Amino acid sequence: MSTRVPLSTDFVNGDVSFWFRSPGLPEAGPPLPGDRDADVVIVGAGYTGLWTAYYLKKADPALRIVILEKEFAGYGASGRNGGWLVGELAGTPERYAATHGADAARRFQRVMFEAVDEVVAVTAAEGVDADVVKGGVTTVATNAAQERRLHELVAHARRWGWTEEDLRPLEPDERERRLRVSGAVGAVWSPHCARLQPAKLVRGLADVVRGLGVEVFEGTPVTGIAPRAARTPYGTVRADYVIRATEGFTAEMRQYHRAWLPMNSSMIVTEPLGGIWDEIGWQGCELLGDMAHYYMYAQRTADGRIAFGGRGRPYLYGSRVDDRGRTHDWTVEALWELLTQMFPAVRASRVAHAWSGVLGVPRDWCATVHVDHATGIGWAGGYTGHGVAAANLAGRTLRDLVLRRGTEEAALPWVDRRVRNWEVEPLRWAGVHAMYDLYRRADARERAGLGRTSLLARLADSVSGR
Repeated sequence: MSTRVPLSTDFVNGDVSFWFRSPGLPEAGPPLPGDRDADVVIVGAGYTGLWTAYYLKKADPALRIVILEKEFAGYGASGRNGGWLVGELAGTPERYAATHGADAARRFQRVMFEAVDEVVAVTAAEGVDADVVKGGVTTVATNAAQERRLHELVAHARRWGWTEEDLRPLEPDERERRLRVSGAVGAVWSPHCARLQPAKLVRGLADVVRGLGVEVFEGTPVTGIAPRAARTPYGTVRADYVIRATEGFTAEMRQYHRAWLPMNSSMIVTEPLGGIWDEIGWQGCELLGDMAHYYMYAQRTADGRIAFGGRGRPYLYGSRVDDRGRTHDWTVEALWELLTQMFPAVRASRVAHAWSGVLGVPRDWCATVHVDHATGIGWAGGYTGHGVAAANLAGRTLRDLVLRRGTEEAALPWVDRRVRNWEVEPLRWAGVHAMYDLYRRADARERAGLGRTSLLARLADSVSGR
């Protein structure tokens, strides 16, 4: 590791994520003991799988529900994300409107906003202490091109029904009162976001569903999904419905290898900052993002640290996933450099932990929820980084689809959305790396004084299909 990044004496690289250091890294529970019959079998014990089990069991306590997890509950993105419970669409309203109309896309956005409050309410009702604080989200611009995109963001939101109460620009004095980002030239704030501790949420949900009578078998990889059956090395679970809730790890299943691309994201967390907060502000615990193409995301943790994330090595050849969260040195250096540019006072601190994880990206960057009653196979995911809230809504939507309820959730524009597969290798690898190389170059040009969005970024958007 380069000496440019000061590391704490107990610095950890990987080990799944920092979020498990406080509750402790769990060991996988008992595996599936043999063949089993159920009403619903869910593959994956992350947010999507656990919320689906929760809402199904609440709706019909007699349902026999089995969850199969390769590692332990929360091993994937649910235990590694930035702790952003944000009510943004996983995809663009234009694409949802293209299939269902503008009004449906606007309503979908409102339901996503409501999902933030639903998670807050359920965690409180079920006694899940996940360090939840609904402080909203501040998005900053640090150069002229970013500020221009910030204005475009507000105008776009207004066209899709966001009011001043949903998203508003911050005057310089209010921006500085909230949190002082060095070099900020503009900012907007939205109330539709909450800070939380991801591992506490996912482990708490796992305890809740077990308490409801759901059987959760860990250390149990699913080797294949077939109509009304999930196969594992330890036996087959036969059920009326088989729900795939594997998100960024979907590509590990041969039959779904090209469905969603596992995009990598990385994070670092500082030591507790103590008196440094007097220089930074951030007393409201809002989340923080920026308008860069190679964007960052951050939170003030409950124990007074900054958890700071962004893109590291975006994609591994062949849709491989990471080694228990281990992060490359240059990624840690890049994140530290950006963090200390935004908050120079943090240079007095050190990096305590670094980790990475994968999120699921469909070819059109829009999430999907689906249940085929003829085969019993269903799925939800492809949240493109918005999964903490989206997974909750997906769980409620899957409940209604499985139970054949004609609800508003069951008719949302992401239901039954069909998306083509990603390209074969090496096209997949080359395309993703070209896209992010273009974004990095675009950001560099804009930092150097380009007053508008770089054409390189527009080319990257075209390559990516975003």
